[in-house]
Amino acid sequence: METSPVANTAPHTRAPQIPTGSQNTFVCLVRFALANIRRRPERFVLSVVGIALAIACVTVVRTISAGFAITGAESITDVLGGGQLWVVPAAGTHFDPQAQALVAAGPAPALTVPAGWSATRTLSGVVEVDGEPVALQGRDGIAGGEAVVGSKLAERLGVGRGDDVTVGAQQLRVVTAGDGQSLTVSTALARSLVGDNGWWVVSAPAGQENRRDLAAAFGAAAGLPYTADPAVRPDAAGTGMIYDTVGGSGPLTFEQKFSALFSGKVTGSTLGLISMIGLVLGFVIAVSSFLAAVTERKREFGIMSSIGLADEVLYFFLVESAMVFLTSYVVGVIVAGIAVALVIPGIATMTAWLQGAALTAMFLPAMAIVGALVPVHRLLQQRPVSLLGDRW
Repeated sequence: METSPVANTAPHTRAPQIPTGSQNTFVCLVRFALANIRRRPERFVLSVVGIALAIACVTVVRTISAGFAITGAESITDVLGGGQLWVVPAAGTHFDPQAQALVAAGPAPALTVPAGWSATRTLSGVVEVDGEPVALQGRDGIAGGEAVVGSKLAERLGVGRGDDVTVGAQQLRVVTAGDGQSLTVSTALARSLVGDNGWWVVSAPAGQENRRDLAAAFGAAAGLPYTADPAVRPDAAGTGMIYDTVGGSGPLTFEQKFSALFSGKVTGSTLGLISMIGLVLGFVIAVSSFLAAVTERKREFGIMSSIGLADEVLYFFLVESAMVFLTSYVVGVIVAGIAVALVIPGIATMTAWLQGAALTAMFLPAMAIVGALVPVHRLLQQRPVSLLGDRW
């Protein structure tokens, strides 16, 4: 008896297809990287901690630098008050970090003001108000019973418009004006407290405020040297110097140059050098971490390369390195913000921290690419057969 073949009724199972398309491929690479991180969490944590410390070191310096730049720009704006020329004494000026403002180091030079020009003399020094060091300025036109206080100083002193504040032995009524850190009183009161130290702020004749040769014209009449570079210091043996705030060459304004001068003092200091060393150590930690990962998993990548997935090996390391550096960056900038806020809260403004974090972020692409490409390049130089062997 002839029998018919039994039909195969078992369900046919198709092998899963590898997802195609850039979006699916990227998701698979992310999952692959996360799986590897879960498999070796200690390596991920150590890599993140090491790189985050380097990023925090750089971010701290950049935040301090940005904070000083902002402070420098605000202090020079507070001094100029809309004037075009700033005439400083031969002893120059300096920034008092406790008072957070510019202070004159000597008496203002004698000045001959040409017809049509106007010059305002400002006395300058540091006094204590309620136990706080304050930059005191003295100007004509301020009532004897008033103290004009900048908004930031008012916040620091905890006073507002209409409150009373004791300056020297006198009780003055607070009038808030401007955003600076200075307290302005009458010339007579300022002279009794800080002497004759100060500077001049000169305004050009009406309609000539934007002339590029204001310093040359005024300097010839006053017999004083002039410059548009705030980095140039006056001659201590001379009589003073004129800073031109509207002239000079280049796209930067005088305020921006002054701000950059403050910032450069931080980045060019020993602190800036230490941050660069920390950044280099971050590169070394990143490369060492990924080299160790490659050495440990060479068989796995040898199999991938042997079946034509060599490109995926490169993409995988790029994705994994990006995840490591992104996590390190977030941890590093948060730690840096906390550190600066605790140590120097006067500099740790949100704007300075954001600027510092943005400047540090520019290093991330290079760190991620180098951290991934160096070990992957070493990996892909080997044949799949050699990767499957016992020796590198």
